[in-house]
Amino acid sequence: MQVHRFSVEIDAPPPDVWEVFWYWGPDRPQPKLATITRVLPGDETGTGMVRTCTFRVPTWLLTGGHGQSWEWVTTATPYEGWHYDAIGRPPWSHAEGTIRLEDLGEGRTRVHFEETYEAFNPVVRLLLEKRVHRFLSRDNDAFFNHIVTGLAWHRERRARLAAAADIDAPETLSPPREADAGTL
Repeated sequence: MQVHRFSVEIDAPPPDVWEVFWYWGPDRPQPKLATITRVLPGDETGTGMVRTCTFRVPTWLLTGGHGQSWEWVTTATPYEGWHYDAIGRPPWSHAEGTIRLEDLGEGRTRVHFEETYEAFNPVVRLLLEKRVHRFLSRDNDAFFNHIVTGLAWHRERRARLAAAADIDAPETLSPPREADAGTL
């Protein structure tokens, strides 16, 4: 079994970092290193969500450099973190991961990622598991280092929504004149 740990500090509070991972609007950008599709949304926290993921794998696995996984979120606590289980191929494997958001105060968050990975086949486990997991872990680390890009996109999206709300809002009523005070 392989274990990988990674953390990165982000200049944003946990709710903003959470939004990067948990926003599922139709305009949601897809990361370049993987494509994630939500199959079932899960409950209001995200627990029970099922998703598929396509990602890069070493070309010597003879799949054209493409891998797939089915992932399900087993626990999720908004703004704090979540845990997932996954079945992936190639090679056929099981992974478990935990992402934890640590509030550092002053609008900063440390994102902790830990994943275990194990190939099902004992021969594959012995010969390939470590090399495959090292390859996957490099892309995972790169993905987490791009959270800042996701934050910028969400800030722009919120600014667009706010601007649209200002345009769509009816003109505000002027305050009552002193003579009108007390009358409805």
